[in-house]
Amino acid sequence: MTTTAKAVRATRREGLASRVQTANRWLGIGLIVLGAGVATSSILGPSVADAIRYHTSADMVNQIIGGDIVALFLVAPVSILAGILALRGHPAAPVISIGPAIFAAYTYTQLALGGDFLGYPGNSERFFLLDLGLFMLGTAMAVTSWTMMETRQLPRMSRRFDRTLSIFLLAVAGFLVLGLHLPGLVDTWRSEPTALEYLNTPTPFWLVKFMDLGIVVPALIVIAIGTLRNARWAEKAKYSAIGWVALLGSSVAAMAIVMLAKDDPSASAATTIVFGAFAALAVAMALRAYWPHIRGGHVGAVPTGERRPDESRSIVRRDGDDRARLRHRAST
Repeated sequence: MTTTAKAVRATRREGLASRVQTANRWLGIGLIVLGAGVATSSILGPSVADAIRYHTSADMVNQIIGGDIVALFLVAPVSILAGILALRGHPAAPVISIGPAIFAAYTYTQLALGGDFLGYPGNSERFFLLDLGLFMLGTAMAVTSWTMMETRQLPRMSRRFDRTLSIFLLAVAGFLVLGLHLPGLVDTWRSEPTALEYLNTPTPFWLVKFMDLGIVVPALIVIAIGTLRNARWAEKAKYSAIGWVALLGSSVAAMAIVMLAKDDPSASAATTIVFGAFAALAVAMALRAYWPHIRGGHVGAVPTGERRPDESRSIVRRDGDDRARLRHRAST
């Protein structure tokens, strides 16, 4: 290899390293700001300072309290941890960060738009920009994390784990449709609905159903099928899904616990147990999926600056093309 060709390769490596470092820096800063914003919203909410008073019923406030607790003690720390890992250039950062990022985009959409602003007193409209900012930042971090995730550096999970994950995601989708949303929909189709959640707060009732049935359920089904079929695109999608499901499942379980503890008329011990079981299983599966990546023991990962053997032929071709172009320039 000529000195010029070596210089070209070195320049390429330096340029790539610089771009990766810049991307990691922005991802890290964004995730830390996102975690701080999530914590701030939770502290200002009804679970701590009660500075944000949402235009909604008492049972919905109980749900918000449960969600705020998980956001403060789980979502925000995970986001900040992922941000620190990103600043250090750890490859696990975009894998871990996409869960809290999607959680923020999902949750703060509902908090910003789900209130009955004319039917209940409150002041949550004064914090609209905070919700909007967390939604936008969460969306931006989710997209950035997705683009930075390297499929070839993701831990290679066993087929047994992939099958278990797929079954779990399909079970979550089925429970959302049949166990959670369908009974409420059937009730609204009656001439005289009786569901308190619908009668007291129809706006969040329809908003949550629209997002879950229109976005969440189809996404979970598609990801589960892709994982079962060992599709390449599903490698990134399954890590995104399990992280988000673990966080959202924990949030929903906390909502159910708070409602049960406050003797909410909509609370149910059986539902609380089911939500808790789903959340515990989702967290366990997320830890199983993420831990090999965090500790650096991910199988098949390629260290920075190195390439897989199956890439060597393309490297040789590129180097040969570079030398041919240099010889052509010299002869002309």
